[in-house]
Amino acid sequence: MKEWMIELSNKGIVKTEKEVKMMAPLTLAYMGDAVYEAFIRDYLIHRSNLAVGELHKMAISYVKAKAQAAIVHQLEKQLTEEEWGIVKKGRNQKSPSPPKNADLIDYKYATGFETLLGYLFYTGRVQRLMDIMEKSVEIINNNNP
Repeated sequence: MKEWMIELSNKGIVKTEKEVKMMAPLTLAYMGDAVYEAFIRDYLIHRSNLAVGELHKMAISYVKAKAQAAIVHQLEKQLTEEEWGIVKKGRNQKSPSPPKNADLIDYKYATGFETLLGYLFYTGRVQRLMDIMEKSVEIINNNNP
C-alpha cells in the first residue's frame, strides 16, 4: 500500500505546505476518506479470503464515523500540535449535508480525522500517514475482538 502512495508522491501530487494549507479542509477530508478507504480495503484483502460482500461489511466497521471518531480520540495524545490543529479545523467545518448514519459529534470528528489524512497525503508525509492508519487498525481491532 505504501508503495502506491510514494509513487503518487513522485508523480507530482505532493504540494507545498503553503498550497495544502490553502486547500479547504473538506477537500482534504474528501481525499483523506479515499486514502483511508483504499488502505482498509487493501488491509482486509491481504488478511482474508472473503467474498467482496463480506469484505465490504468488514470495511464498514473500520471506516464508519463512529469508528473514526474513536480512532481520533485515542490518537489525540500521539498527534503533534499541528496535526491536532488540522483535526480541529476539519472537525469545525459545516457539512454540506447532515450525516445519515452517524451522530453529529462522531461525524465531525471523523471529518477531522479524514482532514488530517488528506493533509498528510498531500504534504507527502507518507510514513506518518501510514503510521496513523496502521494505528487506526490496531485501535479498531482492539475495540472489536
